Formats: sequence, C-alpha cells, structure tokens
Amino acid sequence: MTQISTTRAALAGLSASLVGIGLARFAYTPLIPALIAADWFAPAAVIYLGAANLAGYLAGALAARPLAAWQPPAHVLRGMMLLATASFFASIAPVSLAWFGTWRFAAGLAGGVIMVLAAPTILPHADPRRRGLVGGMIFTGVGLGIAASGTLVPLLLRVGLPATWTGLGAVSAGLTLLAWGGWPAGPAPAAPRQAAPQPAWSRPVSALLLEYGLNAAGLVPHMVFLVDFVARGLGRGLAAGSAYWVVYGVGALAGPLLTGALADRTGFRTALRLGFAVQAVAVALPACLPGAGWLALSALVAGAFTPGVVPLVLGRVHELLPGDHAAQRLVWGRTTMSWALFQAGFAYFDSWLFAVSGSYALLFALASFALVLALLTDLLSGYSAAARAASGSSAT
Repeated sequence: MTQISTTRAALAGLSASLVGIGLARFAYTPLIPALIAADWFAPAAVIYLGAANLAGYLAGALAARPLAAWQPPAHVLRGMMLLATASFFASIAPVSLAWFGTWRFAAGLAGGVIMVLAAPTILPHADPRRRGLVGGMIFTGVGLGIAASGTLVPLLLRVGLPATWTGLGAVSAGLTLLAWGGWPAGPAPAAPRQAAPQPAWSRPVSALLLEYGLNAAGLVPHMVFLVDFVARGLGRGLAAGSAYWVVYGVGALAGPLLTGALADRTGFRTALRLGFAVQAVAVALPACLPGAGWLALSALVAGAFTPGVVPLVLGRVHELLPGDHAAQRLVWGRTTMSWALFQAGFAYFDSWLFAVSGSYALLFALASFALVLALLTDLLSGYSAAARAASGSSAT
C-alpha cells in the first residue's frame, strides 16, 4: 500500500478498536452506578450484564476465523462495527433484562471479532519499517475509547441514560463511516517462506496462552468494578468514580507505546515478565491502600496494560514463531480466545463472588494472585526450556 492508504488503514483499525472495544465494552463501566441509581435493573443484574459483554467477546474470538473464511475480512469488520453501533441504539430503554443482555452480548461479539481480525488484516499490507507504528495506532483506539467513555459518558448522563446511549451510538456511527473505505483490498503480499517452520503448539506457546488468560483475569476487577468501587464502595460518588476511569483511560492511551518501547530495549519476554510483576502490585493496591493517590496509580497502571499487554504478547508470538506468518496468525487467534475465555469466566465468577461476599477487596486480591501465577508460569516455562536445552547439549 502507499503511505496514504497505510495511514487510512491504520485509522480504520483505530476506529474499529475504539468502537468495538473502547466504547462497546468499556463505556459500560462508568454507566454501572447510573443504571443502578436509575433502577433500570437490580445491582446484581447490572453487574451480570457487564459479564454478558465479556461472554460475547469470547464468542467473537471463536467466530472470527470462520467469518473471515466465509467473507472477506474487510466486510466482516464493517459488519461488526455496524453491530456494535446498533447495540448502543438498542439500549436506550430498559425493555427487559433479556433484551439488554442480548445486545450487551452482541457488542462483546463485535469486539472479539475486531480484536482478532483488525490488526492481521492491516499489518501484512504495511511497510515492515512502519508496522510497529501502525500496530500502535490500532491498539491506541482501545485507550481512546476508555478515555472518551470516562469524559463523554458523565457529560451525557446529565441529560439522562437514553441520551447517553444515543450519543454513544452516534459517535460509533460516525467512526464506522470514517473507517468504511479504509480497509485494505486484495490479498496481502506473500510472506517469506521458512525452510523449517516452527511448531504452532509448543510448550512455550501453551504457557503463553495460559499467561495471557491469567493476565485477563487479573484486569477484570478494574475493567468491571473500578467506577462502582469508588462511587459506591468507597462512597465517593459517580463523579469521583468517573475521574478514576479517566485516569485508567490516560494509562490506556500511553500503554501500547510505552510497553513497545520497553520491549525494544529488553526483548518481549523480559518486558512481559516485568509487566506481570508491575501489574500484580498495582492491582493489589485497592485491596490494601484505597487512598486517592494509590488508587490513581493503580488505575493508571491497569489502564496502561489493558491494551499495552497486547503488543507484548504479539511480539512474543513473533519471537516464538519467527517468519512463519500463518502460524503467527493461528497462535494470535488462540491467545485472543484464551484472553476472552479467562476474562468472561472471571467476570462471571467475580460477579458471583461480589454478590455473595460484597467485598471489592477480595476481588482485587484474587486478581493480583492471578498475575503472580502468570509470572510464575513464564518463569517456570523458561526454566524448563533451559533445562531441556542443557540436557540436549550434554547428551551430544
């Protein structure tokens, strides 16, 4: 592609991730206290509706490859942006819990498909020297959506919940129109052939899938409960809760660029390990240090790694499967499904646990433990690989 078409494609990817993930998923978090206060649904039901979106994300991750085999990826991506847009307009009234849950699921499905297909549709067409920049632009759409939801939603809520859903739908429709003609057309350039393709299901790859899933579990309390924790759990109100969501969004804006720069210096494996450790500490802060400064730091770090862990895992996939683009796409789809499975499972588990315990601190503590497990999994995987290598060399 030319430089202009590469830029247009990157803008299309940014718009898709903004609509399908940044708004369709994350705009719901600052709406939770308002939905409860307006008595649209019972508090437990409102939390479960958030989990329905994550279940839809898992379904989308599973459906993405079959859909792309049935229709050109550009057509699928346009359809998913339209589906996410429709979900906003369908939510302007509390018709019923089943109706609302269906559309929250549909919004999640759109996000899951977009997450699997957007970057692989664009990056093979881009100049290899600019793929890092293009990828960063795509994932920055998630952070833009989070930041927009934290600023736009409170403003719209002054007019009412129906106006809020309508406004989000209008923004989504505009971004869908903006992205419509920006998707690459035609097949991607052929990837260089490898003399000896790497296995797509090795022990390090399996470990990476588990680590990515545990990372998703570790971020669920911030994604789903952060605003409600501040607004109701700490009694500071919706405005304060939304302010922390803006901090979360600021972190998400900077996350992909910062983690990418770190990986350039340290390598993706080391950067990923550092990321697990930093997240484990930051996610535990609300459970033990709920002061304003510590909460802001926790929101900033969790926000940064929500999209920031994505380029780290993508880079690690490329390290494990160098040059084998088909295997890289396959494993990337599997890692996305692992993220979605753990995210949806723990969203429902955390919702149940909160319903029976009423403890936000317990949720954050368990999330921190999941991130510690991710770090230990990677360390043990590296140790076993080194031991096998040493055993093989001594045998020869």
